[in-house]
Amino acid sequence: MTQTQRSLGQILFEHGLVSQELYAAAAEQERLTGDPVSKVLLDGGHVSERELSRARAVQSGVLFADLEKATPAQTILATVPAEVVRRLSALPVKLQDERLVIAMTEPGDVTALGELRAVTKREVIPVAAHNPDLQGAIARSYPAPEEPAGTEDHPDPESSNGWAPGKEPDDVLPEPGEGKDPDLTEFLIAVIERGASDLHLTAGVPPTLRIHGDLVPIAGYRKLLPKDLQDIIYSMLSQKQRKQFEEELELDMSFALPGRARFRVNVFRQRDTLGAAMRLIPQEIDSMEKLGLPPVLKEFTRLRRGLVLVTGVTGSGKSTTLASLVDEINTTRSDHIMTVEDPIEFLHHHKKSVVNQREIGADTHGFAVALRHVLRQDPDVILVGEMRDLETIQTALTAAETGHLVFATLHTQDAPGSVDRIIDVFPPHQQNQIRIQLAGTLVGVVSQQLVPKLTGGRVCACEVLVVTDGVRNLIREGKTHQIYTSMQSGGKHGMQIMDAHLGGMVKSGVISYEIGLERCHHVEEFKRLAGKA
Repeated sequence: MTQTQRSLGQILFEHGLVSQELYAAAAEQERLTGDPVSKVLLDGGHVSERELSRARAVQSGVLFADLEKATPAQTILATVPAEVVRRLSALPVKLQDERLVIAMTEPGDVTALGELRAVTKREVIPVAAHNPDLQGAIARSYPAPEEPAGTEDHPDPESSNGWAPGKEPDDVLPEPGEGKDPDLTEFLIAVIERGASDLHLTAGVPPTLRIHGDLVPIAGYRKLLPKDLQDIIYSMLSQKQRKQFEEELELDMSFALPGRARFRVNVFRQRDTLGAAMRLIPQEIDSMEKLGLPPVLKEFTRLRRGLVLVTGVTGSGKSTTLASLVDEINTTRSDHIMTVEDPIEFLHHHKKSVVNQREIGADTHGFAVALRHVLRQDPDVILVGEMRDLETIQTALTAAETGHLVFATLHTQDAPGSVDRIIDVFPPHQQNQIRIQLAGTLVGVVSQQLVPKLTGGRVCACEVLVVTDGVRNLIREGKTHQIYTSMQSGGKHGMQIMDAHLGGMVKSGVISYEIGLERCHHVEEFKRLAGKA
């Protein structure tokens, strides 16, 4: 059996890091639960992350550098500029026959290795290192300018191997700086009280809020370290979520601050540390009037069949608009509403309608799978959190075609582009059929963005396509480039173009002309509509 064929658990056992009995017990747990032996041993505290990193190096067939207490000699450090070391997380550790040995968390990163060869003019030998130890060694070896390097931790430049004792194990991470220790509850309360939309948790910077589109650090807190992030993020995860994240390295979920608010959370890895983005989900669902949405959207909620799309870039308020539309139906109609979301954001309580909300990962395996079965669940209204792929789009169109009202989102920037996006997902030989199907099912498209107001905060700017008989013909005949002209002249049907909405808000003093110019689709059209031509 080759090295790369061995599991991490086998390597830990072979190197004497766990006993035969412990390895056998972990292997039995792997058989019962599906968790890898290495994960069982790590979760049980039998091995450390550092030992696991060393085992991964053995598995990959590369050498491992133990940087827990080491600082390379100054002559070695001088071979690579500090900026390159920090940016690539690649630390020179010694010279070996004129070849430079460099410790990295990803020694197989060919792009980084190419840059290191170009910068050092030497052949480079990559070795693996445990990331927290590596970051600690980099912080000791290349101190920030305002903290001049001392000499007590560095060996004599003529040292034969380039190694010397460094700080104690507890101090190997980058210096966190001054400020309070992290507290997730306090961060989330700050989101609520300061009117922020998002919280960003990233190593090397303090917790950061997005307020009216701008990123603002939370004052008084120190920079977050990799260990802080692991403690904070894992405190939010169930055992099932933790397993899913460790397998897929990505996780979408929701998290509640009891009695205060709910958050949509995305957990990710970056440069071998954890990170998270948390978006506030208001507990109360605002009405369409309060959100400032065009009155024609209320007409969409009175339909009995058809497809309604809400589109826009990430963070443009699509979920909020959809929640308001569903709440209007829930308040005024006696229907069965089924939603498929990733994750569930706004919680809908039963009013006149019965509302069932299903979450990807927790309640179903995917949008396409859920939609295939939803048609057997006697729905009147179906909400699809996102139409991501061909199968999901095809099933949503079929649902709308068979007498259901379907709401869905797309990541497109304008209403005509949404039509093209759906058609272009399909292979060329199916596109004519899809044009016919889409022309018969699509009833409306709302494309929106959030725009900063002059008085602070943000306002929703949107364009609306109402699918009339004329628009259906354009879709059917593949003349989607003419839809924009129909929207310009379709005011009597409730249509509006983005430039007209932005121009109107400039005239009424809601937004600045400069912001409108930045967000418009057609500059000359916007200038005319804003009275600045």
